[in-house]
Amino acid sequence: MIKFFREIRHKLFIENKFSKYLTYATGEILLLVIGILIALQLNNWNEQRKNVNAEKQYYKNIKRQLQEDINVIKRNIEFNQRYYNQYQYAIQLISDNDRSNLDSLAKISINILEFSDFHQETNIYQTLVNSGEIKLLNNQNIIEGLQRLEETYIYINRVEVSHFDVIKFIYSELPKIVRFKPIKIEKVDRFFEFEFQNHFVTVSDIMMEKDEVYKQALYEINLIIDMINVELNTD
Repeated sequence: MIKFFREIRHKLFIENKFSKYLTYATGEILLLVIGILIALQLNNWNEQRKNVNAEKQYYKNIKRQLQEDINVIKRNIEFNQRYYNQYQYAIQLISDNDRSNLDSLAKISINILEFSDFHQETNIYQTLVNSGEIKLLNNQNIIEGLQRLEETYIYINRVEVSHFDVIKFIYSELPKIVRFKPIKIEKVDRFFEFEFQNHFVTVSDIMMEKDEVYKQALYEINLIIDMINVELNTD
């Protein structure tokens, strides 16, 4: 094709048909410019398509990780609720000075050393920021949602650390009152004093706070997943 145009141009030049040659040369330049523009447009379209596909893949990965977080958080909520109910039962028995269920109280006192631990060391938002991949996400609402979720996760971690610190303190006192094997309350009067009751109250309060922040995280996660689903269903 290039050889064909070259022959035409050469023929016009030899025949001294300058005006026709100039018209032809202008047309050839226009064709060349149009060809370049088309090539650039195709290249831009391909790049855009790659970016869109990459963005959707990131949304899928984010959604998958968020769904895993949901499962972990729900298990922690169930765990929390089970032990919270036990602690409330122990608080009531101690308040009533009811010593008819010492075996149950002894087991519950051992369970006070149990705690839920979500403790996210890394999170989606910070990972995207550090890698620079956040630039591929065009939905600002999703980005802001991930940022808020990161703050909620940080708060969860902080509450869990506080819970663990309280448990360490309780563990230093519990063996002085309760035998671990076989499980038995050895110092009953000490167990029924308000100081020991306060351990159950303190842990219960922390667990209530954890329950609230767990549910807040679930709420935020579901909002993000809903927005991601809209993006994934957009052609």
